[in-house]
Amino acid sequence: MRILVIGSGGREHAIIRKLKESPKVDKIYAAPGNGGIAKDATCVDIGVMDKEKIVAFSKENAIDLVFVAPDDPLAAGMVDTLIANGIRAFGPRANAAIIESSKVFSKNLMKKYHIPTADYEVFDDPAKAIAYIEERNKYPVVIKADGLALGKGVIIAQTQKEARDAVKEIMEDKKFGDSGNNVVVEEFLTGPEVSVLAFTDGMVLEPMVSSKDHKRADDNDEGLNTGGMGTISPNPYYTPEIAEICRKTIFEPTVAAMNSENRTFKGCLYFGLMITPDGPKVIEYNARFGDPEAQVVLPRLKTDLVDILEAVIDERLSQLTIEWKEEATACVVMASGGYPLAYEKGKEITGLDEDGQLPSVEIFHAGTKLESGRFFTNGGRVLGVTAEAKTLDEALDKAYAAVKKISFEGAHYRTDIGRTK
Repeated sequence: MRILVIGSGGREHAIIRKLKESPKVDKIYAAPGNGGIAKDATCVDIGVMDKEKIVAFSKENAIDLVFVAPDDPLAAGMVDTLIANGIRAFGPRANAAIIESSKVFSKNLMKKYHIPTADYEVFDDPAKAIAYIEERNKYPVVIKADGLALGKGVIIAQTQKEARDAVKEIMEDKKFGDSGNNVVVEEFLTGPEVSVLAFTDGMVLEPMVSSKDHKRADDNDEGLNTGGMGTISPNPYYTPEIAEICRKTIFEPTVAAMNSENRTFKGCLYFGLMITPDGPKVIEYNARFGDPEAQVVLPRLKTDLVDILEAVIDERLSQLTIEWKEEATACVVMASGGYPLAYEKGKEITGLDEDGQLPSVEIFHAGTKLESGRFFTNGGRVLGVTAEAKTLDEALDKAYAAVKKISFEGAHYRTDIGRTK
């Protein structure tokens, strides 16, 4: 098979490395890919939103399957366009990807179908949003931009002033563009967070092994929200009992709800959960593999990923048994200094071999470029250093030992991944 993976980050590198393990795969392309991905696939200079070029490339190169990995092209209907052109594609159509691309849609869906989530209200007027927040007078309060915002459109306001500033930033200053035309104001939930990715063909849903993301930029869960500074799998708070509750009250009802709305979801559905004192509740949905969750979940997959993708596309997931390794995995993200705000690019990365790897760990490249055989930083999150071991503590020790061997100017990483609640 000839497969094209759309995207350029650590998630896409993890997908490509897993696809490479399949004996069914002959050639992998990435559009646009990155410096590290270039060592595992043929990178082509096509943007993730360029439907015309992706369709033309797929036809010219006899691509058997296109894996649409990022949120933006899914929301924009990349899968619809590929299918309309007779090209097999993995990922939800736009009318299903709305479960991520509109927080208003997903919250209203959960309310309508009684899927447990935080109490909320939706506003298109900043004055009304502020009035509601001040009337409730409960802090912290969560304020979310309705649309896609690179995983950064959520502000947890600790005070009235922070809440007013957040509403102004999102709705008036348009920090996240049109994504902030509407906001969701919701109650702040407490408890351990859990990420569960699941394969679904629209009828059957198969949860993957659990993981835990660490969103804050700095140790002790301090600093700004980022796209993710590290992950672990399994999540120690996700017990078999909790998993069963989630399946009955969240996972299966979500698939059924999307079918009832004529928005059948086929692909990878991500559940961002919080285990509250009142039981598990949904914080958010994503319409694709999480990043960096993919970097700890996919290394644990034993079943051929190609078989799973094909079963999802052909709606025969019920015929497949998906197997997972018992080992634990840990990923530490090395980011550019200043991330998630302003940061410099073009810093040389040392400590990696010529394939951008290190022995005994996997390095997933997120923001790198390759020039004259050398790797340079080219993004906020640069590398995901991932280790596998019998126990989580051993995996973390291995990952951090590897991090210490890699360096670039201004490198920033958390020292407490997997150690925090």
